[in-house]
Amino acid sequence: MKTIKTLSILLVTITGTLIANVQTTGTKPTIIFVHGIWADGSCWASEITDLQAKGYPVISVQNPVTSLADDVAATKRAIAMASGNVILVGHSWGGFVITQAGNDHKVVGLVYIAAFAPDSGETVLSLSAKVPANTLATYFVPQDGFMYLSKKGIETIFAQDLMPKQQALIYATQVPASQSVFVDKSGEPAWKAKASWYIVAKNDGAISPDLERLMAKRMNAKTIELESSHVVMITHPKEVIALIEDAANAVLK
Repeated sequence: MKTIKTLSILLVTITGTLIANVQTTGTKPTIIFVHGIWADGSCWASEITDLQAKGYPVISVQNPVTSLADDVAATKRAIAMASGNVILVGHSWGGFVITQAGNDHKVVGLVYIAAFAPDSGETVLSLSAKVPANTLATYFVPQDGFMYLSKKGIETIFAQDLMPKQQALIYATQVPASQSVFVDKSGEPAWKAKASWYIVAKNDGAISPDLERLMAKRMNAKTIELESSHVVMITHPKEVIALIEDAANAVLK
């Protein structure tokens, strides 16, 4: 009787493990969006609603943009909330954030949308110095240690291909950056160990497209280029969603 009982317990344990493995296999990863400077979590609205409709769990982080450490901490809280695997999607400054937060064991893929992808020790300023300077800084509006982007800057080099109503919304909802974030140094990059995808914005006035290509190439990211301003997630949501799903499908294999 003891032998039969032991075998029954063993079979129940094995069956439960197999069921758990089946449920884990093929489960869609949580997509966590990380916005950049002069944006907020709502900039991903099109991507969020579409992916939710397709059954993906989605979280959009609200970065304080007070320091790299603070934004990484906010993203790690979102990762901790997720059940199972995670794909991080970062735009602009958000690339710095996912490069660090992506070292979490739950993260299985990194998607960069016209984003910084720093190596260890690099800053926004040191990366930007790798290519000829653009005119972004001429549109900065300093206020109490934080940097806003002027309305003209949004209309001219940040979101120049959007309608005036959309540009006005970005201006009104922008999250300014602490001046310190421009010199915060990146740590060991997750992209050296995790699969990466990248969208180059060919008409980007905030981050040089040549710098975007340089960063995408050195991390061996699967890369596409789009005719877009810096705010690719707003101008080309379908293409952004397709690349995210490409990443999700790749990690499910």
